[in-house]
This record gives sequence, structure tokens and C-alpha cells, in this order.
Amino acid sequence: MTAMERYTGTPKLMVPAFGLGVVGLVLTAVGFFMNPQATSFSYLLGFTYWVGISVAALIMLAIFHTAKAKWLIVLRRAMETMAVAVPIFAVLFLAFIPMMKHLYPWVDGSPLAANIHGIEVEHLAHKKHGYLNLTFFAVRQVIYFAVWIFVSQRLYGWSTKQDDAGGLDLTVKQRRFSPGALPFLALTVTFASFDWMMSLTPLWQSTIFGVYYFAGSFLAAFCVLTVATVNAQGKDLYGSLVTPAHFHNLGKLIFAFTAFWAYIAFSQFLLVWIANIPEEAPWYGLRMFGSWRSMSIALFFLHFVLPFFTLLSRSLKVQPRKLAVVAVYMLLIHAVDLYWLIWPAYSGEAGPTFHWTLITAWVGVGGISVGYALFRARGRYTLPVKDPYIAESLRYVQP
Repeated sequence: MTAMERYTGTPKLMVPAFGLGVVGLVLTAVGFFMNPQATSFSYLLGFTYWVGISVAALIMLAIFHTAKAKWLIVLRRAMETMAVAVPIFAVLFLAFIPMMKHLYPWVDGSPLAANIHGIEVEHLAHKKHGYLNLTFFAVRQVIYFAVWIFVSQRLYGWSTKQDDAGGLDLTVKQRRFSPGALPFLALTVTFASFDWMMSLTPLWQSTIFGVYYFAGSFLAAFCVLTVATVNAQGKDLYGSLVTPAHFHNLGKLIFAFTAFWAYIAFSQFLLVWIANIPEEAPWYGLRMFGSWRSMSIALFFLHFVLPFFTLLSRSLKVQPRKLAVVAVYMLLIHAVDLYWLIWPAYSGEAGPTFHWTLITAWVGVGGISVGYALFRARGRYTLPVKDPYIAESLRYVQP
């Protein structure tokens, strides 16, 4: 491996990211005073999009250590950088405090509470009050972020310490710590999806909704990793050391999670549709009939059929630039998928609508999180230079 220097944090990337983030959040704040409900839903979409990618990268990192995979080591620092951005989301989550009553019908004083009416419906809502109340909601958020921050900082700290100390001991610590962390990561991201998105419609429930959110976020995390790797070219950047074999594996993982997302989406739909329970069926009824129908059908073809058949090509997966184009496309479709999950709770039977804060919130949260990740990467190597298996990773070829 050629000699590398530490990453200095190029201003041409970090400063524009922070700048866009600040501008986006300021405009979103302005939008909140103009239309608090639409802006709240926009911010929720932007937040769940970016925090999902960061937490998915953390879970991916833990799985990588648990499996003792070696081919991914050259990409590991990029994954760690994505995961170590979690603390900024704890700060960005504070913006939900004034937004809660504009998002969730179960919050006292919410204008959406009128959606819960009728004796039976009110009774069902009351039965969930022990879980859906602001005090317990706040406690759960503290637990989620505490777990994510602790695990991400622990793994990142050991990894960067190894850049100076070298040796096998720190690798062993990461591999022993990760299997124990995985159940907590899986449970927290599952319940976070329940709290943030499923409780927008408090009478609806799905036991695999967390897996649906996780599948889409995991797919998006691999896409971000691919785009970052393709563009990490130049002095002291790891991208020039990544081989076509690594990109082939990234392409296969994007392909695999495209299929996995479709499998989970269909499984959830089938179970709810067959059961036809009055509290559950209307969630899909709203999306399958009327003005949301076209978008639901389009999502099936654009999120699954088109990328599935595109990624069947082996030659595409070993061409970094072409694979990056597919990855960018999938990142856009992931945003559409979250819109399909979240926005019907706001617009209802009016169908897909647009509010300009959808853009500002997405750019705002994304800009701040990307800028913070680049800030955390400053003064570090862009790959684990003293990992005992780094040479083996650089020599990786397809088995």
C-alpha cells in the first residue's frame, strides 16, 4: 500500500455541506411559521431519510465485524464516518418538540385528533395511550440515541486508535463488541420506526414495519457508500485503492437489498390484506385506491422492477461510474418511498401533494449531517491503515 497522509477535510466539500444545511434549516423554520403541519411532515421525511442511512451504516459495520469479513476493510472507514454522524441527529431531533402536535393525532391538542372519532375508535386509541404519550415517547428517544451514539463512538474510537497503535487487540475488541451490540441496534431502529412513522396513524400496526424501514435504509446506506467511494479519488483518499471486485460486491449488495425491500414490502401488504382487520386495512386502502393508486404502482416498478433487472448485469456492477448512477437513482427512489409512507397521513385522500419544505428540510438535515461527518473525518486516515488484514482486503479478488 502506498504511503497515505491524514485527511485534512477539504473546505470545498465540508463548508458547502454545512452552508446548504444551515440555509435549508432556516428556510424550513420559515416554512413552519407559514404552514406548520406541512413543514412538520417535510422535516420528518428529511430526518428519517438521513438518520436511517447513518444507523444502517452502523448496523452494517457491526455485522461486518461479527462476520469477520476482510474484503470490506478498505471501505470500513467510510462506513464508520457515516455511522459516527449519529450524534448530530440527536441535536436535530430537538426540532420535533414544537412539531409533535402537528404530526401525531395522539398528542393532546393535535389538530389531527379529529381523525380519531367514534366510540370504538376512541376506545382503541385509549388502549394505546400507555405507549403513545409524550413522556414515554421522550424516554424512548433518549434510549435510541444513547445506544446508537455509544456503539458508533466505541467502534470509531477503537478503529482510529488502531491507526496509531496497530496490532490485533483492537480488532479483537471490535469483533467481540459487535455481536452483543447488534440486538440493541436492531430493536432500537425497529421501535424508532414505530414511533416516528407508524404512529402517524396510531390505530394501524405492522410487526414488520421496522424491517421495511430498515431494508430501505440499508439499501440507501450501500448506495451512499458506493457514491462516496467512486468520488473518493485523489491524494490520501481511499477510493483509488478500491478494485472492481469491491465494486462488484457493492453492486451485489445493492441488488440483494433491492430484492429484500420488495420481499418485505409485499409480505407486509399480503399479511395486512389477507387479515383485513378494520384497524389495519385502511392504511393500505388509502394507498391502493383513489389518488394514491398511481404512485403505489409506480413505486413497485421504479423501486424494484427497474433496478432489479438493471443490476442483473455483471458488467455494470464492475464499472464504478455506472454503478454510482444507479446508486444515486436508488437514493432518490428511497426518498419517494418514505414520502409514500409519511405523506398520506398529511394529505389523505387528496393524494400526492407538494410543499416546498420537502426540499428545504431534506437539504437542511442532509447538509448538516454530511458536513458533520466530514468534520469528524478530519485528521484521520480515510482507511484503517494499520488493520492487520488491510493488505488482504486490498488484494481481494472474486472467489
